[in-house]
Amino acid sequence: MNGFKDGLADRQSAAAKARQAALEKFRARPVESEEAVAERLAAATAAKAAREARIAERKAAKLAEEEAVKAQAARDKEQAEQAARDAAAQAEREVAERKAREAAQQAEQKAARDARYAARKSRK
Repeated sequence: MNGFKDGLADRQSAAAKARQAALEKFRARPVESEEAVAERLAAATAAKAAREARIAERKAAKLAEEEAVKAQAARDKEQAEQAARDAAAQAEREVAERKAREAAQQAEQKAARDARYAARKSRK
């Protein structure tokens, strides 16, 4: 321990003086008044309440948005089902019309054929 010029007692007394100086510095600082403490507490409470209100508002907005999305999905599904029903009904109508045209065409062809047969028989 060649580098130390002071002895143990000198170092301990210097540390004690430093602790005492720190304690005096702490005691010398101004004491906060009751009003200042109450004011800070009120400000913190107000900030906490405002933060909780914003959180609740965001949650409510998120729930409302989710409900709107669900409602839109239900409307889209109903529209798709209605479109499918309309397409099926249209296809059925087209099939019925085609069958009716084919039947009318066959009846017309049969009438023409019968007229030709009748004309041939009348010539004989």
